Amino acid sequence: MSIRIDRVVTRGGDTGQTSLGDGSRVSKAAARIEAIGSLDELNAVVGVVRAHSKEGSAVYTELMHVQNLLFDMGADLCQPDNTTGKKVPRRVSEDAVFQLEQQISELQSGQAPLTSFVLPGGSLAAAWAHMARTQARKTERCCVVLAEQETINPVLLKILNRLSDYFFVLSRHFNNDGQMDVLWVPG
Repeated sequence: MSIRIDRVVTRGGDTGQTSLGDGSRVSKAAARIEAIGSLDELNAVVGVVRAHSKEGSAVYTELMHVQNLLFDMGADLCQPDNTTGKKVPRRVSEDAVFQLEQQISELQSGQAPLTSFVLPGGSLAAAWAHMARTQARKTERCCVVLAEQETINPVLLKILNRLSDYFFVLSRHFNNDGQMDVLWVPG
């Protein structure tokens, strides 16, 4: 599918409404728009994580894949199920969950077991991976709110759950590259 964007300013949202992929207009305060916006925020944070990773590395390439996946998830969210009974085509499938689980296993295989919770931080890349982890959780909560009101592709919730795990093990991976994880010491 080819996308062409001729202009950014459309004035179509000046009154607090926006268009979904099916052409319908909804409030910018709608749960669906909140979920799409949260996905966009997550994608921006992933871009910062990628900017702090080594260009050309496997992690850099995987982060580009994650960013494309997030756009596909947004495309799924902007196409609400219709009431005519016709199935809405979905871009995201269980295969994405499997791929994330493989990436998590691969990253985690070289990491020592934890004896406590990890304090977010360490290297700059690790700190940003923690930001991506928390944004993935926020986006998951937004999508749960939406799923309680409307039908969404159920795979989206699984992917968001795995993404927070992925960014946790990725933060540890970045800290294994010269920085150590700082563990929580209960008071």
